[in-house]
Amino acid sequence: MHDIRAIRENPAAFDAALSRRGVAAVSSDILAIDEARRAAIHAAETAQAEQNKASKEVGAAKGRGDEAEFERLRALVAAKKAEMAEMQAAAKAEDERLTALLLTLPNLPHDDVPDGADEDDNVEMHRWGSPRSFDFAPKEHYDLDGVKPGMDFETAAKLSGARFVVLSGGVARIHRALAQFMLDTHVEENGLSETWTPVLVREEMMLGTGQLPKFGEDSYQTTNGWWLIPTSEVTLTNIVNGLTVDEDTLPRRYVAHSQCFRSEAGSAGRDTSGMLRQHQFEKVEMVSVTHPDHSRAELDRMTGCAQGILERLGLPYRTVALCTGDTGFGARRTHDIEVWLPGQDAYREISSVSVCDAFQARRMNARFKPAGGGKPEYLHTLNGSGLAVGRCLIAVLENGQQADGSVDLPQALHPWLRGKTRLSADGTLV
Repeated sequence: MHDIRAIRENPAAFDAALSRRGVAAVSSDILAIDEARRAAIHAAETAQAEQNKASKEVGAAKGRGDEAEFERLRALVAAKKAEMAEMQAAAKAEDERLTALLLTLPNLPHDDVPDGADEDDNVEMHRWGSPRSFDFAPKEHYDLDGVKPGMDFETAAKLSGARFVVLSGGVARIHRALAQFMLDTHVEENGLSETWTPVLVREEMMLGTGQLPKFGEDSYQTTNGWWLIPTSEVTLTNIVNGLTVDEDTLPRRYVAHSQCFRSEAGSAGRDTSGMLRQHQFEKVEMVSVTHPDHSRAELDRMTGCAQGILERLGLPYRTVALCTGDTGFGARRTHDIEVWLPGQDAYREISSVSVCDAFQARRMNARFKPAGGGKPEYLHTLNGSGLAVGRCLIAVLENGQQADGSVDLPQALHPWLRGKTRLSADGTLV
């Protein structure tokens, strides 16, 4: 959410920043509501002061025996009390209007975020590895002979419908090993704190990280009001919801492996084959909570953590800075990491690392106490995939595929597979 004081101080700059994201000027509407809210607050405070003054004079008039003045003052007290209640209600209503409007507005991009309309305008920052040359036509993951026995979309459709999968045998084991490899690497080498959180959350938690109110259709809600998390960004970030923490406890760096659930609203017809775009999937998610002075450096550090997983697995990738038209709602700057998928002959997103500055913290009322004293300040939050497990499985299978339908597995993964090195053409690990 945005700081109303910053909008008051420089509405033109606010509108200009939003315009880079294709949002029409809105500061005049915000300031009109804010002015009405402040006027109602002032009127309520004035009425209360006049009520208090009249209340003190009522007793004096009674003591003097001035019945007429006594009745006048008593009526004035009642009128001012009613006026105060009316103005307080008006201020509350305007405050709710202001909050509702601010909650729908995306974060402002950093100055160095490239301008653009969509993913075609993203800017490549870094590239690692060279796509492998095949002496046969590489297939997509679901067409590999060794994968077919362990990746069942037909049974999943019977159980749950489209965009689900049942994994079994060697494929399921590789999927699990990837998640464990990612977790252990982030904990032991990258200094993140392993965390396990619920997948069902209260509505205010989804509000805190920006999934609500605008993007409710992208997630699933239970009949009793819980929401299924689209990523553990929601739970990990909301650990500091409503807290004021000590500066010397920062940064707080979390990592969690969780099930994730997305309705994929608006993605009809996209990536319908295979398990690239699913309603239920797994991610290893990184979240950092930092001092404002350190959040931009933390973005680069987290990006490196995600890149390191791909490098350890020997998977070619590229990193792009998202343009203003492709940056997510809550982010100020985002680095997407795209892994090479030979079956598609394309780079596809496998991680998105974002810095949100105080946008989420303001929604969550999450602050820190400066070590040198002074008023509490809003924290900065960051989140990023480290990595999407299913998409990493796809990349491992496609990049390691052999002409006979078997798959050579990355050496870094062997210890998590108890020394197994290949997925054979019949779907067993050997």
